[in-house]
Amino acid sequence: MFDALSDRLESAWKKLRGQDKISKSNIQDALREVRRALLEADVNLQVVKDFISEVETKAQGAEVISGVRPDQQFIKIVYDELVRVMGEENVPLAEVTGKTTVVLMAGLQGTGKTTATAKLALHLRKQERTCLLVATDIYRPAAIDQLITLGKQIDVPVFELGIEADPVEIARQGVERARAEGINTVIIDTAGRLQIDEGMMAELARIKQVVEPDETLLVVDAMTGQEAANLTRSFHDKIGITGAILTKMDGDSRGGAALSVRQISGAPIKFVGVGEKVEALQPFYPERMASRILGMGDVLTLVEKAQEEIDLADAEKMQEKILSAKFDFTDFLKQMRLLKNMGSLGGIMKMIPGMNKLSDDQLKQGETQLKRCEAMINSMTGKERRDPDLLSSSPSRRKRIAAGSGYREADVSKLVADFQKMRSLMQQMGQGGIPGMPGMFGGGNPLAAGNRPAPGWRGYPGGAPPAKKKKEKKKKGFGTL
Repeated sequence: MFDALSDRLESAWKKLRGQDKISKSNIQDALREVRRALLEADVNLQVVKDFISEVETKAQGAEVISGVRPDQQFIKIVYDELVRVMGEENVPLAEVTGKTTVVLMAGLQGTGKTTATAKLALHLRKQERTCLLVATDIYRPAAIDQLITLGKQIDVPVFELGIEADPVEIARQGVERARAEGINTVIIDTAGRLQIDEGMMAELARIKQVVEPDETLLVVDAMTGQEAANLTRSFHDKIGITGAILTKMDGDSRGGAALSVRQISGAPIKFVGVGEKVEALQPFYPERMASRILGMGDVLTLVEKAQEEIDLADAEKMQEKILSAKFDFTDFLKQMRLLKNMGSLGGIMKMIPGMNKLSDDQLKQGETQLKRCEAMINSMTGKERRDPDLLSSSPSRRKRIAAGSGYREADVSKLVADFQKMRSLMQQMGQGGIPGMPGMFGGGNPLAAGNRPAPGWRGYPGGAPPAKKKKEKKKKGFGTL
């Protein structure tokens, strides 16, 4: 979603390249580009004015660091200001020790509120918190059925009393049920409207008064740009909210919502929806979002996605196979499916520093190649998958696989040859991280010299990514991704 903003900011850095230092005169062109980039991203006008003023002040007063170019120093200043505007740090969801935590979900109709409710429940369940969903939207057709369906999908119970009951009473009984059963968190899905109206606010206020929630989260559509920030402020002024969830962040919105909500409403963004699937909800980290905006990727979120999908024992076995050159097509197929579970290829690649410059055509080509590889591997026998050498010496086997997969024999031969090269390379690299896959994706290794991230601190501002505490059992085993 930040592609246009990233491109605009890239042109701002170019204004300072070749300069000896940052000065009042040479910074004006760069600031003009930054201002234009933020306005085109639909960031609130007052936020833009404050942002530019802060960047200008800090840039002019910044000491020139030996060995750091002025454009790099300016990027760091912009990065720090982006983090500050978006809230500086992640604000986690409340968890009240010793009693049931109550979360009230609010929002306009069409923002994805009911889906966000289920996504939040799944996110909490992954943290080993038990949940109960409460369906109080008796107005929208099939809203209760939708929540029940989503609840079954994620294996979380749903409390409902039908469409004839009073929403306030449904909420009260739902919270009582959760407390009686010792459930950790109850999430109440309330009714939305096409626009803010007094009836909607009054009902929300009554529900809030009765259930006394620990969190009141407003679900807002990121596609509405800076209007999302104004909506958040309106809800905050009338009923009081503790945070926001931005949905549809994977769409073609221009990013203004993420940069405006905290400054305009005063409420922190706690989660972002990054896809339609129920797993597509991420905690909001301002520093990671700023890194994405500046085209530096988001390695920490990528690692967390991998941790959710990878089994430690399987990872260790895979590592042993790689080191002993026993990595086969069955393993390769498993890795491809793991990649699919983590999200789209485009979404994953853009989290890797330096990969934001890959075009949509290149990413589509990569997706196509993965599908071709999977189709050909699925046409192999179990013995052929386990022993790729059989295919190297048998044209008849390759011909049969080609016929079964719908591709040419030459395509199968290329797959086998590329796989053998890749396996050899992986063995040579040992435990050296993500291996290159020559030719596998129709363009060789995407980290080839021409696509490598720029040297220095730009891969992550301030040096290496900030340290993140990990569970002891997940300290190793990620070298095979």
